[in-house]
Amino acid sequence: MANPNLFILYVKDPAASARFYRKLLGREPAVAAPNFVAFPLDGEFTLGLWRQEKVEPPTAGGEARSEVAFMIPGDNAIAKTFEDWKAAGHEILQPLTVMDFGPTFVIADPDGHRLRVCEPDKE
Repeated sequence: MANPNLFILYVKDPAASARFYRKLLGREPAVAAPNFVAFPLDGEFTLGLWRQEKVEPPTAGGEARSEVAFMIPGDNAIAKTFEDWKAAGHEILQPLTVMDFGPTFVIADPDGHRLRVCEPDKE
């Protein structure tokens, strides 16, 4: 069975998005072409950033209907990450709050993709 290991976000400007994700992820891309940038992630995953106007077949457009989530373990790790990302000037879509699954917050990347931070289940 195929194992998903590449997540692609359609972006307006891959170079601008790469700058954002380079700082956010603290790592360099493995691929940096004019229309596509790829960041290797832990767990054999890759985050791809593809210039929207070059996507084949073309997309129908519309607003983002998904999120990229980061599970951050550790005491007070989510609160510290929230303060760090807020201080970095990232657009806050949902401030740090506790939901039924635990503490969480959401920021937006330069293209409005939702990036959620949450805490892994402690059980």
